[in-house]
Amino acid sequence: MATIDVDAGSWKKEILNYDDLVVVDFWHDRCPWCKRLEPIFQEISDEYEGRVKFAKLNVLESEENKSIAVKHGLMGTPTMVFFCGGKTLSTHTGFMPRDRLKATIDDMLDKYRECVERTTDINYI
Repeated sequence: MATIDVDAGSWKKEILNYDDLVVVDFWHDRCPWCKRLEPIFQEISDEYEGRVKFAKLNVLESEENKSIAVKHGLMGTPTMVFFCGGKTLSTHTGFMPRDRLKATIDDMLDKYRECVERTTDINYI
């Protein structure tokens, strides 16, 4: 699978110091909508491999993980936050069906084309 698990210990390296586009799924085990989203998130991560990095952060795993969620203004789970070059681009809270999640990712790739082109080998025609 193309999805990585991150935590407070790997957050800076994997997310904040990562130059390309990354989407982080903030989730936890007791969230039924998170469980519904998980297979969709995994499947889509395979489709976008090499263009978007997909990461998951369990917000209830530790106090440090909770702190990251609070810092990014999370009010519920699941929440997906898009980053490019370590900067927050967009936040989406709630379950997303497959088609809507793909449309959101495509929109982010288009909207932040300059960041994506600057930090990856992807060139838009």
